[in-house]
Amino acid sequence: MDYAQIIRKKINKKSDRPKILLEDLLQSVSSYLKKSDLGFIKKAYEYGASAHENQTRMNGEPYICHPLSVALILSKMRMDKQTISAALLHDVVEDTNITLVDIEKIFDKEVASLVDSVSKIDQIKFGNKAEAQAETFRKMILAMVKDIRVILIKLSDRLHNMRTLEHLPDKKRKIKARETLDIYAPIANRLGINNIKNELEDLCIRHLYPYRYKVINKAIKKSKGGQKKLVKTISSKIMLAMNDEKINGEVNGREKELYSIYNKMKNKKRYLDEVVDVFGFRIIVSNVNDCYKLLGVVHNLYRPMPGRFKDYIAIPRVNGYQSLHTTLFGPKGLPIEIQIRTKEMDRLAESGVAAHWKYKIKEKDFSPSLSQASDWLTKVGEFQKNMTSAEFLENVKIDLFPDKIYVFTPGGDIIPLRRGSTVIDFAYAVHTDIGNECVAAEIDRELSPLKTQLQNGQTVKIKTKKGAQPNPDWINFAVTAKARSNLQGYLKNIKKSDAYDLGRNLLNSALTEIGTSLRKIGKKRQNEVFSQLGVKDLRSLYEQIGFGDRLAPLTARHLAQEHQENKTSEQSSLVIQGTEGMVMTYGNCCNPIPGDNVMGYMSSGRGVVVHRDRCRNLKTFRKHPTKWLSVRWKENIDREFVSQIHVETENKTGVLAEVASTIADSNSNIESVAVAGHEDHSELIFTLSVRDRVHLANIMRNIRKNRSVHSISREGR
Repeated sequence: MDYAQIIRKKINKKSDRPKILLEDLLQSVSSYLKKSDLGFIKKAYEYGASAHENQTRMNGEPYICHPLSVALILSKMRMDKQTISAALLHDVVEDTNITLVDIEKIFDKEVASLVDSVSKIDQIKFGNKAEAQAETFRKMILAMVKDIRVILIKLSDRLHNMRTLEHLPDKKRKIKARETLDIYAPIANRLGINNIKNELEDLCIRHLYPYRYKVINKAIKKSKGGQKKLVKTISSKIMLAMNDEKINGEVNGREKELYSIYNKMKNKKRYLDEVVDVFGFRIIVSNVNDCYKLLGVVHNLYRPMPGRFKDYIAIPRVNGYQSLHTTLFGPKGLPIEIQIRTKEMDRLAESGVAAHWKYKIKEKDFSPSLSQASDWLTKVGEFQKNMTSAEFLENVKIDLFPDKIYVFTPGGDIIPLRRGSTVIDFAYAVHTDIGNECVAAEIDRELSPLKTQLQNGQTVKIKTKKGAQPNPDWINFAVTAKARSNLQGYLKNIKKSDAYDLGRNLLNSALTEIGTSLRKIGKKRQNEVFSQLGVKDLRSLYEQIGFGDRLAPLTARHLAQEHQENKTSEQSSLVIQGTEGMVMTYGNCCNPIPGDNVMGYMSSGRGVVVHRDRCRNLKTFRKHPTKWLSVRWKENIDREFVSQIHVETENKTGVLAEVASTIADSNSNIESVAVAGHEDHSELIFTLSVRDRVHLANIMRNIRKNRSVHSISREGR
């Protein structure tokens, strides 16, 4: 056979592929759909094939092979005719002249809606990859909230693309694989679609780390061959014990997941042979009672490893997964990992939410996976309103990589939280209003701080107060997406209010400085300037100035059309009242307090940052003179400020306690203390709360009276 004949044979082989895939698809759906539904699907194929005629993929196949492959993946999940048809048509709107109106007219509104939602996910173009990824992710999640079938189509689409990734250039392959590992695989996991999650992860590792993949895959195949005899022995022993106890079921050797092995090696610093040489078995029984009965049977056969039992039947995972997990010491001390579950649990473990895709069924018919997924999607649909796409992506990623603990309400309800969650996270998980009005908490009947990290099995009681509001500091120790999103939304509102007040003061001060005011300027001129600056109204202008995005002196001159360079006036200073909130901050480098000579620096996004006029950073900031503001303290400010002092003392026992006692007697709180011990002396750095320079001077004077103190100075000069 000559070269031309070989090429023709390959082309003919590829041209036959749509026919083969269509036969496979129709055979798959005929096992659960009616004959009339098959006609509907065949019609969608013919319409899609006609639309994609003369289009090919990078591997040379007719383009329709891709929609057919996506539909075939969905048929294995037993999806309805609308979903299968939408999969066959999911690219026609984007890649051909066919419109959604055409699809709705020829098929139905449901198919058109699914195609529209899938198409919209990738349509908008962005300035950078991070922004594009974040917005695509956001749209995907929101489409899921509307109809769970959208993400099932999208996951199947991504799976087939990953299966054919070798036809892309190396750089593009790695980008697609990284995106899949970061977003699509975690979503599949969160929805409990284990078979898709496992294959996506496997394909990602193959393309991201080809050498590592090759080594691990070779080790898995080798261990599988060498363990056949032992696996058979263990399986037979378990089956005999099951027969003795009259437990019906089947024992299967469990395939090791390559990505799971890779993760264990990376995260737990284990050698390859330590991870590969583990025997895995999955035992499927008839009912839940048999699951627990069988657990006792296998624990009698082989000694269980302490601390390696997990009951995911009583407390399902966050994605609805249910099973009993235990690890045993097998023959020759080799570890045996056992999973025990019912047939229904096994089906849900593989297909997750796809096993019960009918989102319109009554609530009492919800499977654990569908119920969990529905709750999660509702939650992310709510909290995305307060966030940019990038913030939304980062916060939802927290939920996509859960390392869970389970905490109880006083009524016995179980609240699943990610490991490291605090009381605040628990409060928001119970209800948004509980979180917002939280003032105190009891953990196992003991009063505990709100930033306390929770442990498995604890019971938490939240105390609320009507009218109470979140503390801005909570954002520093909240870890769950729901808590952080609510706090971020609250802080944004506070910041806007603070920025408005600060911006108004700054602009009025700047206008006074050039001898005018908004009243003198008039509404007509104000509206002209708003249009020129691209701001909606005076409130928006105040907020921009308060946030530091626009300079008050320049804005004032623009409003007043002040171009007289020779005109001078006495500069007015912005008065610091101590109540400006989050848009007036104080430099950590010098910790200014009332009584210090200070300057203000306009920082974009942060508002005004106040520094002492002797601050070491002034040298850098003076390169931008237009951003400096004259500021001064209001008299008798009723609040406390942070300051630092450096105390050098004798190196002896009890001196820290003596100095701390002196500070407390001087009516100051110690925020933190750092200690450095030397052979001949000790250095103590205290962070204190003080009212002003006079208060600080009194504290330092009282400390000097201690005979163990060598010297004392103020930090941050």
